[in-house]
Amino acid sequence: MTSAKKRIWGWYFFDWASQPYNTLLITFIFAPYIKDLLGDGSRAQAAWGYGIGLAGLVIALLAPLLGVVADKAGGRMRFIWLFSVMYVVGACGLWYAAPDNFNLYLVMFSFAIGLVGMEFATIFTNAMLPDLGTEAEIGKISGSGWAFGYIGGLIALITMLLLLAEGKTGKTLIGISPLFGLDAEAREGTRSVGPLTAIWYVVFMIPFFLWVKEPASKATMGIMAAARTAIPELKLSLRALPKQRSLFAYLGSSMFYRDALNGMYVFGGIYAAGVLEWQVTQVGVFGILASVTGALFAWLGGKADSRFGPKPVITLSVIVLTLVAIGVVMVSRTSVFGIPVEATSKLPDIAFYILGAMIGAAGGALQSASRTMLVRQTDPARITESFGLYALAGKATSFIAPLSIGLVTDITGSQQLGISPLIVLFLIGLILLWWVKPQGDRNVGYL
Repeated sequence: MTSAKKRIWGWYFFDWASQPYNTLLITFIFAPYIKDLLGDGSRAQAAWGYGIGLAGLVIALLAPLLGVVADKAGGRMRFIWLFSVMYVVGACGLWYAAPDNFNLYLVMFSFAIGLVGMEFATIFTNAMLPDLGTEAEIGKISGSGWAFGYIGGLIALITMLLLLAEGKTGKTLIGISPLFGLDAEAREGTRSVGPLTAIWYVVFMIPFFLWVKEPASKATMGIMAAARTAIPELKLSLRALPKQRSLFAYLGSSMFYRDALNGMYVFGGIYAAGVLEWQVTQVGVFGILASVTGALFAWLGGKADSRFGPKPVITLSVIVLTLVAIGVVMVSRTSVFGIPVEATSKLPDIAFYILGAMIGAAGGALQSASRTMLVRQTDPARITESFGLYALAGKATSFIAPLSIGLVTDITGSQQLGISPLIVLFLIGLILLWWVKPQGDRNVGYL
């Protein structure tokens, strides 16, 4: 394996290592477990929305500043080390979500620490993408990385379901007690998802840290000096953004459609547990299906991205997700797309599995194409700052989806109606894509 290939594979391993935070904690295992502890789907959905929304606010405020500092001071790898520690500490803390001593605020604080660590580490690893290949190659590289990450999340999820996460019977999906003598009554099998996510990250980040080497730094100042200039630099960049109409429109579009997609991921498990009364193991099977389609279509989307460019991939994916969001609102235990069904009918379950497969497919292609689109829109010399702005765009309104879902759920008392804000967010993102140029405004400088 050549050095360049090894570097690309090392970069892929960040997606593999970090994906379980999304797959196991945010969506398919820990979120439904919170619903079990609180005992009420609407209350759990609201609490989850408020907690993740506030974490998103922290990310939105700090991400672009960190990007400016990294571009000025260099050394992205040291930032990745720092935020990796936060990821691991936060994930480990979820072990303490015990049924007989459950502190929602402490658990959500620990979850937020890990989430912030993951998001910030992602900014710096995404900023390495342009150095991995030519413009014609990075679409395929990005898609393969997302696909590899989905496979990692899938294997972690299968491991949880088969060997650790206990259902109502106290047994795992294959009918055994949780491994390592974990107490099913104390839900230790399910709670082990936190430490498992942390251990998974530590082990599979080893290839990343061994194989990914940064290009020689062109940094002109130290970290402290860069930090002092970060806010003025960021102000200048934000003032200049409207001159870069394509980048400005893209950041606005992605701000809304990524917020809506994250809302689907964040609330998918809680929604299924509350509305369809699914157990953790059923939500896990749903997650397996979504991960398989996510991996496949992230890879296919990467190939389409390299051939046709990222914009068509993004547009089609957002259209599909808008239709899926409408479909999700119309599925409940007693009706499917407006057709009444018996309470014992399997049709709602089948419909939701199909919708989950579509979420995985469109979401995988969308996320892969989105980061290559940013590379085409931005100045290579300020790539980390741009990914910081991208994170700001993703998080500046990231509280809207979870908080609006929490608010609408609280007001209506309905988990189904609570999901409806996602439809509006997808539509806004789709409209703003109209002004995005496939190659960006490369003739326009930042300043």
